[in-house]
Amino acid sequence: MQLKPLAQAPKEPTIALINIVFLMLIFFMIAGTLAPPIDKDLTLVKTTDLEGREPPDTLVVHADGRLSLRGKPVADAAGYLFGLPAEAREVVKIVPDQALPAKDLVRLGNALRAAGAGRVVLISERAL
Repeated sequence: MQLKPLAQAPKEPTIALINIVFLMLIFFMIAGTLAPPIDKDLTLVKTTDLEGREPPDTLVVHADGRLSLRGKPVADAAGYLFGLPAEAREVVKIVPDQALPAKDLVRLGNALRAAGAGRVVLISERAL
């Protein structure tokens, strides 16, 4: 019995794979530079020493869970919504303290939704 040599499998063309990888590389290089970089000579404004103020008609939630509106205490979420006109209840804005536990913030959001708020929006400090 005579053994036959095995037929060699046709080679996979790797040039197509190299072309695809090269095109992806060019795509991500272009897509990654959509925003122009900030000038190196530019010095940004420091806002750490500024006094922050909440936007008007925004419910402030303190670290201990107290609620206030324009510096005056608010009893609860339903009491806050009761004082708002109907169109202002569509989007309710909250400014939570950084030290407020997340579970308390979620509980307040759920209470506002249950009391009739259309959408609850959190206001936070914007960082660069």
